[in-house]
Amino acid sequence: MAAMDSQTAPAPAARRTRLAVLVAVLGPGLLAGLSDDDPAGITTYSVVGADYGYQLLWVLLLSTVALVLFHSLGARMGVATGQGLIGLVRDRYGVRLGSLALVLLLAANLGTACAEFAGVAAGFELFGVSREVSVPLAAGLVSVLVLRGSFHRVEHLLMALAAVFVAYLAAGFVVGPDWGEVAAGLVVPSAPLNRDALVVIVATVGTTLAPWGLSFIQSYAVDKKLTAAQLPYERIDVITGSVLTGVIGLFVVVTCAETLHASGVSIDSAADAAGALEPLAGQGASALFGIGLIGAALLAAAILPLSTAYSVCEFTGHEGALDDGFRGAPLFYSTFLLVTAAAAALVLIPSVPLVPLLVLTQVLNAVLLVPLLFFMYGLARDPEQMGEHRASRTEAVVYLVAIGLITLCVAALLVLTVA
Repeated sequence: MAAMDSQTAPAPAARRTRLAVLVAVLGPGLLAGLSDDDPAGITTYSVVGADYGYQLLWVLLLSTVALVLFHSLGARMGVATGQGLIGLVRDRYGVRLGSLALVLLLAANLGTACAEFAGVAAGFELFGVSREVSVPLAAGLVSVLVLRGSFHRVEHLLMALAAVFVAYLAAGFVVGPDWGEVAAGLVVPSAPLNRDALVVIVATVGTTLAPWGLSFIQSYAVDKKLTAAQLPYERIDVITGSVLTGVIGLFVVVTCAETLHASGVSIDSAADAAGALEPLAGQGASALFGIGLIGAALLAAAILPLSTAYSVCEFTGHEGALDDGFRGAPLFYSTFLLVTAAAAALVLIPSVPLVPLLVLTQVLNAVLLVPLLFFMYGLARDPEQMGEHRASRTEAVVYLVAIGLITLCVAALLVLTVA
């Protein structure tokens, strides 16, 4: 009996060790994934549900699969090379193409940062707080969080903030959806053959698999100092974050499909959705939707400028990490503050149309996503950069198929727009 106990004793200890390693690794995948459910994303999913019901859920499913693929690749590239995406592009393809990649990312990031603070404004306005109060307050809050916190403190606070997404799950259950119709929408591809539907499809791809998320997860994996031995645990982190992103998006679509679409109510934003939910599903669903919008906005408003700061420092060769402090990494923190201040200031301009800004930035994300994915593919297949972590032939085919489908969607939209 004693011999049996000695044989089985290590198993619980080994499980505890593995669990401790997983907890230590968690962060890049969860934060990069959940941040994609930002106000622009919630707005896009709300429009999907309100205008098309469950018809376009399959687009969300495929986008989530692509999110798993490319966020996993981004984390692996960060671990294998010890560099962020923009720095790798500069080193592998030269300064000109590296500059192009950086400009594309900066354009997408500034537009999306504006969308985050537009979400802050819209969410707080639901509770009677004006944008003149909420936007500067939010900008100050995220700036203090990043400037005054250590890496692990910032990470833990952001992870805690991500818990607000439970509000969307609760709202989805409150409306009592038909889960059979939901399942059919996920697995049966169909879509109206018109430009409006294609804009929503491309926006869904762009908001689920955002360019800044690819840059952020790779740079964050480097900043977190993940090792090759931790990659299996990081894959769990990435898959968990990506699946949760898709599930939250699903519940937003479900909530709006079951209420707004069923009642023939059309909306332009997530804030419209929250307001329209009250007479249809009760004050509880409306409040949950609004709380989720504010939490999503604050999380993304902190993470997106971080992604930009990482990219600028990688391209210029300057130090940039959350533990460095302003004196140790002035360019990193200055870039963070500049993006935050510029986005908040633009949103405060009365004439800026917030709703088109929210959706169109996601279309821009999808357009700019294509060249960045091709850069990632080339780097993933480069044995000098990736070593033993180089993408296999099978993986390369999967990446190319995903990139091809995304490119096809964007090209079709561009053709219809020009025509």
